[in-house]
Parts: sequence; C-alpha cells; structure tokens
Amino acid sequence: MFSFMLDNRKAKLMESRRRPGHYELSVDGIAQSVVSMTDPTALEYAYTQHIARAIDAAAAPGAPLFTVHLGAGALTLARYVEATRPGSPQLVVEFEPTLYAAVLEALPLPPGADVRVVFGDARAVADAELPDGGKPAGPPSSSPALGVVTSGGSAVDTDWVDARFTVVDLWDAAVIRHRVASQEFYRRVAARSAAGATVAVNLLDGHPFEYSRRQAATLRSVFEHVAVVLDAEPEDDEGPLGNVVVFASDEPLSVVTDPDLLGSPRPHMLHDASLTAWIDGARIMTDADGTDSPDPDDPIWD
Repeated sequence: MFSFMLDNRKAKLMESRRRPGHYELSVDGIAQSVVSMTDPTALEYAYTQHIARAIDAAAAPGAPLFTVHLGAGALTLARYVEATRPGSPQLVVEFEPTLYAAVLEALPLPPGADVRVVFGDARAVADAELPDGGKPAGPPSSSPALGVVTSGGSAVDTDWVDARFTVVDLWDAAVIRHRVASQEFYRRVAARSAAGATVAVNLLDGHPFEYSRRQAATLRSVFEHVAVVLDAEPEDDEGPLGNVVVFASDEPLSVVTDPDLLGSPRPHMLHDASLTAWIDGARIMTDADGTDSPDPDDPIWD
C-alpha cells in the first residue's frame, strides 16, 4: 500500500497475505494499527477490543457518541465508532499530517463519517485555552469527514469540548513521551470531557509494571474511578510485555459494574482495593518528574 520515511523512521502499510481486506500500519517495524476494511468491528488486538467494549457501554446502542482520539494510527477505533454508532461526531488529534493523509488515501473513511482532525502536538492542543477560559457546554458541530485544523498558532479551534469518550493512544514509535502522560496533561483531558465521560489510556508494559503503576496512580489523582485491565497476570514476574489499558472516569466504570462486558477469556482487572494495593508506593507522574514509557528494546525486558 505504501512505505516511506517519516523523520528517519519507516512508515509502512501492508495488506495481510493471509486475510485479504486486513491492513497493518507499522512505524520502524512496530505495529501501530490493524484495520479490517471489510468489517471495521473485527478488532485484531485485545486492547482495542477492551476499549471498544467500553465504547459500546458508553451510550445506548447505536446512539451518537462524541469520541476524541489522541493519536490516529490507522483510525481503527474511529472506524469502529462509525460502524457501530453511525454519524457520531469524532475528533482526532494527530502529530503526523503526512502519515494521516497517506492512511486516508489508502484506506478511506466511509462516506458520511463525521471525523475531524487537528494536526499538532496533543499536549499543545490539550493546553489550548477553552472558550471563556473554562469548560463550555454543548457538543461539537457537524463537519466533513476530513475537516483539517492546524494547531500551529496560539489559538486552536478544535471543537474538543465535552468529549463523551477519549482514547489516549499517543506513541512516538514505541515510546510514550512523559509530557502526554502527566497529571497536568490528564487534568486538561478531564477539563475537555463531559460529566461522567470515560478516558481510556493504552500503555505497553511488563512486570513489575512500574510505569503502568505510576500511570494508574496519576489518573487516580485526577479521576474518581480508575480501573486497570491487563491480559497478562499482574503478579507473573516472567510474563510477556503487553498492552495495559487504564480506564478513568468520575462516574462508576462500565468495565467494573458489568464484569461480563469484556467477554471471555476475561482479562485481569484491578480496581478499588486491588488497585490501591497495586499502586501502593507509585509516585504520581508530573511534568517535573515524569518519565517516558520504557522502550520494548530496553534491557530491563531481557
């Protein structure tokens, strides 16, 4: 489909030889997204399935849901929202306009999809002043499928207010930079969310989960309800590196109140007392003392 250099890294989109209609986007050999153009609800990775189930529970079936995606990839979950909640207003914040355009040229969104994109750094976009310096009410206006807004100026017109569901999937190749994983950043995400909204943060970590524990502690300092979902056994000190999803909200989380929501086999979940024990001693991550996520090639995983 395409292969080109992106800031000294190779971005590649390839169709699966085994499964026609399925495409994988990778950057420097690290898989970023898998998309099925024949069935957008067919999700490859467990973490996307967990987030999708939470999206399913966020509103009545088929009802529009204003969803914000921090990090575009190949728009896997944006396509899922459009397939399951047609016409939902969605906003994407993406740092790489060239990659985004190449993905949409190769894998277009369906006609009528209401997806806007803001090109820029997610932290800068989150930090931009809200209307009236506060948190306004009202959903974003309808717009074309590729309404491009840049965030290079001092004013950022994003329509990012009162998000009902926010997916934080901000990767610099295989690493999450600390400036988009700090308490200050999550406070800005919370300020742009509707009352009772859900935030889902995708991480990559392994035992002893030091980074994920700090992230969970940080989100718990901002939101009243937090749950951590892992496919790996959290106490397995020989378990593989894998995705960790942290859900956060000021209202009880559907993944906690409905234990069957995430399906079978049921992943491991930490919340309330079990989460308190798991994050015991973990420092809240701030702009001043935050760290990037561990690289998958770091010797700590050997």
